[in-house]
Amino acid sequence: VQLQASGGGLVQPGGSLRLSCAASGIIFNRNAMDWIRQAPGKQRELVGSISSTGRTIYADSVKGRFTISRDNAKNTAYLQMNSLKPEDTAVYYCHLPVANYWGQGTQVTVSS
Repeated sequence: VQLQASGGGLVQPGGSLRLSCAASGIIFNRNAMDWIRQAPGKQRELVGSISSTGRTIYADSVKGRFTISRDNAKNTAYLQMNSLKPEDTAVYYCHLPVANYWGQGTQVTVSS
């Protein structure tokens, strides 16, 4: 199994980023995917999840700003992040909950 996260970077407050998580070695369309983040000195936080059927849930801290989607034809999950805040700064990981498998993470920094 491989989960390759990408799309992180430095963005100003109020800006947007889209993270991608490309999966291989699994039957992607049968699996839920999570996005999880960890800020310096803080515990990991579940940002949100998308089920195999496309149902999504979100942490209260990102509701209305972040959107998770998936493209089963590309074996890829996405995290669209809008109206970013400095407190969104973290390493973002995609996670395969059925196997507790983690991708390598991508850094998102929100700063002016």
